[in-house]
This record gives sequence, structure tokens and C-alpha cells, in this order.
Amino acid sequence: MERHVLSVLVSNSSGVLSRVSGLFSRRGFNIESLTVGKTQDENISRMTITLTGNDEILDQFIKQLNKLQDVKKIININSDNSVCRELVLIKVKASQEERGAINEIVNIFRCKIVDIAKEALTIELTGDESKVTALINLMKDYGIKEIVRTGIAAIERGSKEISSYGDYLGKEY
Repeated sequence: MERHVLSVLVSNSSGVLSRVSGLFSRRGFNIESLTVGKTQDENISRMTITLTGNDEILDQFIKQLNKLQDVKKIININSDNSVCRELVLIKVKASQEERGAINEIVNIFRCKIVDIAKEALTIELTGDESKVTALINLMKDYGIKEIVRTGIAAIERGSKEISSYGDYLGKEY
């Protein structure tokens, strides 16, 4: 199964997320992550949808998305020509003796400690999936209490923006 990252421009109005997510569940699509936020135009939101499946599943998914009136534009983000990032917050057990070692790891990963409690630290990291996974694996040795992940946000490299594409992009999405 191949992984696909779609960037979708939608109307910034109530119920759009519900309609899009309802489409997923009705069709049985497996979504890895879904992030949504406003764009520079307050009337438009951008969804970044990460899903797994073959090209046939991707084609079907995009055809179904295009049937929704609120969907304005869809592009398939090529991982070789894009910047993909995820935010993760990790609450890890941290005794007084372990804090120094955890802090060294935090410095190596260029992330930061955003909360300190008597027996725990909360670490914030922004990075690609491999960096997030590597930090999580290292923190397992200390005891992870809780993890929150945002899902992927992605944008193409260079000066071309999503609005420069035509409407539905057919096989080129």
C-alpha cells in the first residue's frame, strides 16, 4: 500500500469537515491523518489528508471529494518536492536522575521541554515522520505517559502555490 498526501482547498464554512469525514467513513477509506486550518483567505481552509492505498483507491477518493460542493481544489503532494511536518507532544516519566539524559536527547533533536512536573516532562517536537518516530522510540525507555500528534501538514517546495493549479486536475493531481 502506498502513502498519499493530498492538499485540499475547501470553503471555510460550518459542516465542511463533517461532510468530508463522512465521505471517508461511508466509503471505508483508511485515513492516517487529517489536518485543517485557515489559509491567507479567510473564506478558504486547507486540509492535508494522509491516506494509504493503491492508485485505484486514490482515484476513487479524489472523485468522491470532487463531488462535494465545498471542495475547491485537490493536489497530490509529491514527497520528493514538498515539506511535510508534524507536531507531537510527548509526556514522559522523568525522575530527577533521568532529567539530564532526557534534556540531552531534547537538545540533540532540537525540540523543547514545554512543561515540567514533579515526575514528568512534556516535550514538543516538530519534524518529519522519521524524526517524530525516532524521538518516540527513545522516550519509550523512560516511560511514555501520553502522546498527542497533529498529523501531517504539507506544502510544495518552490514558488508555485496550490491556487496556481487548474480546477480538477484529473490524472495529474
